[in-house]
Amino acid sequence: MSLGPVMLDLGGVELDAEEREILRHPAVGGVILFTRNFEHPEQVAALTTAIHDLRDPHLLVALDQEGGRVQRFREGFTRLPPARHFGELSREHPVSARRAAHSVGWLMAAELRSVGMDFSFAPVLDLDRGVSQVIGDRAFAAGADRVTELALAWREGMHEAGMAAVGKHFPGHGGVAADSHTELPVDDRSFDDLETEDLIPFERLIRRGLEAVMPAHVVYPQVDPNPTGFSAFWLRRVLREKLGFQGVIFSDDLDMAAAAAGGGYAERARSALDAGCDVLLVCNNRPAALDIIESLRGHDDPTAHLRCLRMHGRGGLERARLHLEPRWQQALHAIGELEALDAPSLDL
Repeated sequence: MSLGPVMLDLGGVELDAEEREILRHPAVGGVILFTRNFEHPEQVAALTTAIHDLRDPHLLVALDQEGGRVQRFREGFTRLPPARHFGELSREHPVSARRAAHSVGWLMAAELRSVGMDFSFAPVLDLDRGVSQVIGDRAFAAGADRVTELALAWREGMHEAGMAAVGKHFPGHGGVAADSHTELPVDDRSFDDLETEDLIPFERLIRRGLEAVMPAHVVYPQVDPNPTGFSAFWLRRVLREKLGFQGVIFSDDLDMAAAAAGGGYAERARSALDAGCDVLLVCNNRPAALDIIESLRGHDDPTAHLRCLRMHGRGGLERARLHLEPRWQQALHAIGELEALDAPSLDL
């Protein structure tokens, strides 16, 4: 059974009968988990196992586990620092910052793989321009070179733990103040401006084999009138053709306010697929998810299916053995150093 184009959410900490039926729908390809789906590591391990047992190849199970403000699983998991801390360390100690990003990227992925998660929507490749509150400290730095170096190190750590990476939010969300969860942001910069700055981390990680990308729900009217996730220019001409990207394109949540520019839910889904998305996220709106999967019942894209197979997690340590792993201790040490860097100084 192929993986379908829709990734949706669940209501609680275990599957109910209705959700089991929904997840067997041919248009479904994955599940995104949130804090409401988590009680403790053993519970979420049982949940991922139940989801994986429903289909073959198994449904993808993902979440947002960036660190800082965006960390869905906390109790029983290491509290991860925001990406900005690595950038701050990099100003004076670039080698140490890259080493720390690599180590913490491994830790994040290893802990998630130990409970059966396939991947996290990370790393953030946006530039911190001091404009976007929704991005802010989720970005590694303001400069493209520093973001690239740290994101590459983070991704290498993820790979060592058996996890693919997702770069977001293409082509760059850091230049707008509006939050796409609640309104449609507009970025008036030209393509040349974006190409020489915000696109650089995406381009360089794609050259290194980045497995997946998530576009921003942002309009760049100097380039194209459609939000990126509904723009064939951005997804097909720029991302696929110009940058040579061969991985998975995940839409951002089609229930976000900014996605309303794509029309009704079924219309949004079709528009996003036509623009070039492979997988559509539909979160926190069960009626919309049901509407979309029914509208896509006959959808079949073998190429997208093959791309998605690369997102399955590989291997991983047993949770009981993680604390015995030297890399786990190294990662905790790196986090301690980052926290000390962020601690307020006392002028005594």
